[in-house]
Amino acid sequence: MLGVTAAAQAVVFVLTDSVALLADLVHNVGDALTAVPVGIAFFLRSYRAERLAGLFVVLAIFVSACFALYESVQRLFDPQPLSHLPALAIAGLVGFVGNEIAAQIRLRGGRRLHSPALIADGNHARVDGFVSLGVVASAVGVAAGLEIADPLVGLAITLVILKITWDSWRIVRAHDHEHEP
Repeated sequence: MLGVTAAAQAVVFVLTDSVALLADLVHNVGDALTAVPVGIAFFLRSYRAERLAGLFVVLAIFVSACFALYESVQRLFDPQPLSHLPALAIAGLVGFVGNEIAAQIRLRGGRRLHSPALIADGNHARVDGFVSLGVVASAVGVAAGLEIADPLVGLAITLVILKITWDSWRIVRAHDHEHEP
């Protein structure tokens, strides 16, 4: 689901050059890729594989935050005009819907399988849906004449991604402590 969402957002990014959308897009690509190690861990039915998958999820979230931070700061110092603002707003809405669907799937599966890694990933997808709404705010701000809205929203998205990183790390670590001898 997040792969399809990211692909749709990528098309709009090419049209708009929005750094807020780029932050959301990169994060959604990372989220889509985290399904691979989590899926492998469940296939193997291994605590160690699930632990590694959880750590990979945290790392993927952190890397996307670093990339979003870099791009947003760059755009603050080198502003770029945005175009296709209605498409940008629609891309934000697509991100919201795609992330909410992914969150529902991951949370249901995580609860059913008693998987902290999958629950963390589901909570992360849910917050990402609201982050995607920041892209809509960026489009509205730029349409209102505030060109700086795009990099500022990109920075706000970065802060949320960093919070998600911290929360996911705490969930994965808490699960590790439950399995210590």
